[in-house]
Amino acid sequence: MSFGVVEGGPGEEFVSMVAGHPFGQVQFTGERFPLSQVKLLSPMLPSKVVAIGRNYAEHASELGNEVPDEPLIFMKPSTSVIGHGEDIAYPTTLSDRVDYEGELAVVIGRLCREVPVERVKDVVFGYTCANDVTARDLQKKDVQFTRAKSFDTFCPLGPWIQTDLDASDLALTTSVNGEIRQSGRTSQLIHDIPALVAYVSAVMTLIPGDIILTGTPAGVGPLEIGDEVSVGIEGIGTLTNKVVSRD
Repeated sequence: MSFGVVEGGPGEEFVSMVAGHPFGQVQFTGERFPLSQVKLLSPMLPSKVVAIGRNYAEHASELGNEVPDEPLIFMKPSTSVIGHGEDIAYPTTLSDRVDYEGELAVVIGRLCREVPVERVKDVVFGYTCANDVTARDLQKKDVQFTRAKSFDTFCPLGPWIQTDLDASDLALTTSVNGEIRQSGRTSQLIHDIPALVAYVSAVMTLIPGDIILTGTPAGVGPLEIGDEVSVGIEGIGTLTNKVVSRD
């Protein structure tokens, strides 16, 4: 298991291997492999995943919630993280309703706390696609989010991190078995990326590799065993996972 940089044009991509981690000055090992021969794991193994709820007005409305005045923070454990192509495990004995939530994920690149809005760009390493998988029935039952959001495999990330990107207005879609279920833009975020990073870092120290999930647009809905769910974000790529039974 190691880091690499995806290079080359469409259909001709290859991965140049990186020595150690990608934060700071990148050192290449000289090894290169065709992307088709590489198994993509989660592009980052974060110490924590900080998620933002109700950050698209239409999504808050579809669940019957008010739009919060400040970002609504909850967390997902690092053990919920999986990569592109890995299976989402549906906990059928504990939940009857598991939903997809396609999101843009911000990857932190530097140890930081209390980051001013104007300096957020200095601490962001890049962006990737995310699926904030949620046991909706447990969320409603518990009121708070922890159990519903924390099952193993409930935080797919990938397929890779795009480090050179203006993420202020990107198209985001989520599809299930090829049918588009969510369609939004990051410009519709109630609290934008600089505001989110500043807000979260005022609460807790962020370390390289930490993830901030920025919220999901309207159109969330249930997944069934056997479904294939994909989150695509303009300028990044598509994250695809299949749903299987955990039991």
